[in-house]
Amino acid sequence: MNGKLIAACIQANAGPDIAENLSAVEPLILEAGKSGARLIALPENVSMMVKGRDKIAAQAKNEGDHPAIPFFAAMAQKTGAWIVGGSLAIAAGDGKFFNRCYLFNPEGNIAARYDKIHMFDADVGTDEKYRESETFRRGERAVVADADFGKLGLTICYDLRFPHLYRALAKAGAAIITAPAAFTATTGALHWHVLLRARAIETGAYILAPAQCGTHDGGRRTYGHSLIIDPLGTIVAEAGVEPGTITAELDLSKVDEARRMLPSLKHDCEFERPC
Repeated sequence: MNGKLIAACIQANAGPDIAENLSAVEPLILEAGKSGARLIALPENVSMMVKGRDKIAAQAKNEGDHPAIPFFAAMAQKTGAWIVGGSLAIAAGDGKFFNRCYLFNPEGNIAARYDKIHMFDADVGTDEKYRESETFRRGERAVVADADFGKLGLTICYDLRFPHLYRALAKAGAAIITAPAAFTATTGALHWHVLLRARAIETGAYILAPAQCGTHDGGRRTYGHSLIIDPLGTIVAEAGVEPGTITAELDLSKVDEARRMLPSLKHDCEFERPC
């Protein structure tokens, strides 16, 4: 696996209004494109961050009606980059919704779709409880997409805590894995950096983790600190706690080097028998 490319993560502070959120990230995407980025990744819930099922239901769209889809298609065409459109709330047709990530190619076409598999049902604190499964329908399959620079694995936020998903993506050939997120400020301070570095080390892949930051509807706070991490687990770019853009050059030859140095992907045990 050879070649180099510039990749970018967009950090955002999304609110309830879809149009305002897309307008806020547009100059950041264009800035990344001007920097030469061929892969631009945006955070989870990029078009809408609201608290409560009713608010999500009021603005969630069918795929054919969601304004973020033609917006990201246009951004891909303008920048000539592959765009990971964070995630959008897409109606599932049964009263629930998919938390869906779209990959757009430089021609503006949808190259892949990924529905978040792992639902964040957690009691983070006394007054901070989340029940994604009450609103969203979980996805059923991992996704590795073919891009002109190589294979790209798609994940979303809470998926980060499930290393077997990342290993499956790596074994399917993913050299880069994206993890758009809206990590809470509480869990981000505890685990964000260590989990992302661990996933890079375990897979020998580049990890791109664009994040939400700041305070959102209903007082929810997200951690920020978007990261780009190399296949040996080194942080090569990091954002702070404000909206913005980070970029880094990815040398894809380092993926093969890391996997030759530490070939753990070849050494998994079959759990049906002793290791």
